[in-house]
Amino acid sequence: MSESGSRNTRRRPDRAALGIAAALAAVAIVIAWSTSQAGGVAGYSPVGPKTFPYIIAGGLFILSILTAIEAMRGHFPEREAQDFPPMLWVLGGLVAQMLTMKTIGFSLSTGLLFAATARAFGKGALWKTFPAGVVFALLVWLMFAKGLQLTLPAGPLERLF
Repeated sequence: MSESGSRNTRRRPDRAALGIAAALAAVAIVIAWSTSQAGGVAGYSPVGPKTFPYIIAGGLFILSILTAIEAMRGHFPEREAQDFPPMLWVLGGLVAQMLTMKTIGFSLSTGLLFAATARAFGKGALWKTFPAGVVFALLVWLMFAKGLQLTLPAGPLERLF
């Protein structure tokens, strides 16, 4: 008999998965509560604007229960150790974009995010990736602002167009 078949290895409950299950349940409760508090007129049909939020909340709640059961059984695979510096680069890029979007505009702030994310994945130096990100973001801004007539934050670079 093989040793792997004879050993009954019981893993501890997965705390991260239990946290995800709790977050899913919290989101489901918030959606259901928000939907119940929303006003509206009673219609002639039972399917109205509140039906789908309740279905989504119910689905999220069922997923939270199933996630919690699997977490308690320890059926989730072992996760490898996290590499925090790349995550911090992406998070820093997101924060920089949020803080600078209104002041320096869409293209430059998104260029910062692009460069930080490229740095996180080890794809090029910042002095190369920042201009590339600005060019891509400017093209997106031009498509949205000029082509679709949608408003995105404009900075000094976008004002040239």
